Amino acid sequence: MTENWWSEITAPQRSALIAAALGWVLDNMDVLMFAIVLGEIIKHFGISGATAGFLNSLTLMSSAIGGIVFGMLADRYGRTWSMMASILVYSIFTALCGFSQTIAQLGFFRLMLGLGIGGEWSTGAALISETWPDKHRGKAFGIMQSGFAVGYALAALVTALVLPRWGWRAVFFVGVLPALFTFWIRRNVKEPEAWLKRKKDTVSLGRIFQPDIRRSVLVSCLLSVCAMFASWGLFLWIPPRLSLPVSSGGAGLSASQFPLFLFVMHTGSFLGYLTFGALADRFSRKKIYLMYVGLATLLVPVYAASRNPVALLLIGPVIGFFGAGHFSGFGVLTGELFPTGIRATAQGFSYNIGRGISAIAPFTVGKMVDMYGFTSAFYLTAGFYFLTFLSLFLIPERDKTGVRHH
Repeated sequence: MTENWWSEITAPQRSALIAAALGWVLDNMDVLMFAIVLGEIIKHFGISGATAGFLNSLTLMSSAIGGIVFGMLADRYGRTWSMMASILVYSIFTALCGFSQTIAQLGFFRLMLGLGIGGEWSTGAALISETWPDKHRGKAFGIMQSGFAVGYALAALVTALVLPRWGWRAVFFVGVLPALFTFWIRRNVKEPEAWLKRKKDTVSLGRIFQPDIRRSVLVSCLLSVCAMFASWGLFLWIPPRLSLPVSSGGAGLSASQFPLFLFVMHTGSFLGYLTFGALADRFSRKKIYLMYVGLATLLVPVYAASRNPVALLLIGPVIGFFGAGHFSGFGVLTGELFPTGIRATAQGFSYNIGRGISAIAPFTVGKMVDMYGFTSAFYLTAGFYFLTFLSLFLIPERDKTGVRHH
């Protein structure tokens, strides 16, 4: 891309993007630190794969509730206020995870942490949708969504530095600090003009089920469920596969080795997010989305069947590029389906319903790992990438004039 598009962006638009992107970075760093230390938690508490998956499921289920609640609060009281509140919630309960003495305590803290995490995406997506121009909105969502990969890379870095020295509890203590810093940053972000003009409108959850909105909400929910099941089921179980011993079906990498594999994989994810945004602003957003999830459907079985550590290292970034990078498209595609007064509620509902229903993914994949091994379990996630591919055909295409095409 040759044009200097960043120079066209105003200061408030930059601030909105930086706030949303940094929040997403730190949100996912907190979540993914848990995935990275999951192998250590399994060994410490002596739990099964199914139980470990259930802990992840608790977080995803509560994030569905948090996304809906914070989305409604964002439509009623403002995007910035809702974001700050969600950060405070997940910051506090991330730190408390490090104090857990039993699985029940850890499960409760993960449940509460999910409430804040669910609100993070809802408010950030609405903020970008209402501040960025259409011709650059895909790139903005690409930058925001790339925070997932940056968060994973930071989680891998923190784990590599902290875990061997102070154990898994200290990892959670470190995770709370940058989230609180972002809380301070977001106080300086202005509310979008589009929301200020509509802030007196009454918003109710029932609005999203009215005839003019209902189909878009249901289609967005279906897309979210399929995409979330595929991604959570795969990426939350890749760290245990890499770190667990060969006798347990893992790759047997050491605590100092496997964070490097994750860092490389999510460098690919980072590039995938950014590339998606650039391509989506230049070409058809829906077709780029189809390309990403279609290739993920084909590549995941290759990764699942790989045994050689070198092969896992080389294929990992490609899996990250397509298997995670497609999420840059969800916010920009669904944001165009809903009017301002209901946008945060509708997007928060559809995105986090996906999180809530796909909460069965970590448990289901964990159960399959226990029964059949990692290869068969990862084949299941490939099936859900294919279902994501199919569900995209229900999303209407929009040209640059804003006209929808089915």
